[in-house]
Amino acid sequence: MDMIYEIRRRYLVQKQTITDIAKDMGLSRPTVRKHILTVDEPKYKRDETAAPKFDPFKAQLTQWLVEDAKLAKSRRRSGQRLFEGLQTIGYSGAYDSVQRFVRRWKSSNHSPKLSYAFVPLLFLPGDACQFDWSQEEVELGGVLQKIKVAHFRLTYSRQMFVVAYPREIQEMVLDAHVRAFAFFGGVPARLIYDNLKAVVDTVYSGKERQFNRRFLTMANHYLFEPVACTPASGWEKGQVENQVGNIREWLFTPLARFASFAELNEWLATRCKELAQRKHPTQRQRTIAECFADEQPLLRPITASFDGYVEHMMRVSSTCLVLVDRNRYSVPASFAGQAVSARTTADQVRIVANGEVVAAHSRVFGRDQLVCDPWHYLPVLDKKPGALRDGAPFVTWDLPRPIITVRDRILKQPKGDRAFVELLMLAGEAGLDALAVACELALEGGVVNAPVVMNELRRLISPHLPATSINVPDGIALTMEPVANCHRYDYLLGAGNVH
Repeated sequence: MDMIYEIRRRYLVQKQTITDIAKDMGLSRPTVRKHILTVDEPKYKRDETAAPKFDPFKAQLTQWLVEDAKLAKSRRRSGQRLFEGLQTIGYSGAYDSVQRFVRRWKSSNHSPKLSYAFVPLLFLPGDACQFDWSQEEVELGGVLQKIKVAHFRLTYSRQMFVVAYPREIQEMVLDAHVRAFAFFGGVPARLIYDNLKAVVDTVYSGKERQFNRRFLTMANHYLFEPVACTPASGWEKGQVENQVGNIREWLFTPLARFASFAELNEWLATRCKELAQRKHPTQRQRTIAECFADEQPLLRPITASFDGYVEHMMRVSSTCLVLVDRNRYSVPASFAGQAVSARTTADQVRIVANGEVVAAHSRVFGRDQLVCDPWHYLPVLDKKPGALRDGAPFVTWDLPRPIITVRDRILKQPKGDRAFVELLMLAGEAGLDALAVACELALEGGVVNAPVVMNELRRLISPHLPATSINVPDGIALTMEPVANCHRYDYLLGAGNVH
């Protein structure tokens, strides 16, 4: 712009000719002639057509963008992921060429979004934590499935915590809070939520809410204040809303593959600690981990962990089963027909009767699954031994190999069902390990039947008498020890032959 000003001043004010201006300033006459008419500040325009390294990959990138446009927004690749994909097939150019192309393609293939104005928020250390759910896709045990991920974010330090679950229900919400507070090493003063059903029962006008009773029990245990956002106003917890997209890109793109939820959650907790080494978004000279180190002592200490179960009253069926979340779980036979309480957590189902836990199972998800403990049915088996062959709890019973071998042999013998049931009844007191050892001893001896196995089992579980010496008084000691004499026996045998 300085050059344009000088050209125009010389020509219009000092009345110099174009030739003189060009000679004095070392410019061409066409350049001087062009800038005499220039009034506004010239703007540099990038030549978008000159990209020799990127041009051969435009077709591939366009194909990827078209494919991603057909997917759900959560499954689309970001510009960085597309750039990394081009690098794997030989692209050696810069990222900004890819970024500009993606931006132009999306602007020409998508309708423009409305812009909104927001008020910047400022949070004090230990004051607030934001919570949200997201849905992701992972491969667990070789099966592609959709999962729910609970997100926590401390608003001052930006320290995050995420944990995955099969479903988004109240037990999972309670368990996620227990895990998050343990990860943070304390409890913030407030937690900010959407109006999710597991937290809020009724939404009134303004900020007034009727919170769920079980959720309030947890809030009372940890003494934090729950705050629900205005409906459809996600910006009130914008940090965790933004975290959902970042976590999806950082941790779930490309597809995450793990054997189980336990391994996935262990990896997520490790990655949360690693991501804390990034720069803090507002305190650029410090990392998130350094800010969290300042905030953590201001969190309320945890005095005791919360038992995050949800309780349901139900009646035990005649087959000693209770129906929990569309799956059936066994209960000891003595409680058949009685009312019990099922306490469900994120990973366990506990059956409570008369204030005591009478059964506990690992929780399964899906529908119409049967989870049985064979020991619950032993009293029934004692009366109906024939159920041993076809009873569901016993057909799928994973027994040690020696017990299976002995069972198969005994069941082929007369009244084998009853004989093996008696062994199980005794093993109910001694344990399967003792029964497995007894079966091994019987197999080594070569004689396999119920009395032999039971004799071996009783010898294993019977208490060993201490070796003690008996003091015999001198007055009653024998002066002449008896001598073995078999003549009488031989005489009787001979007499028997005579008769």
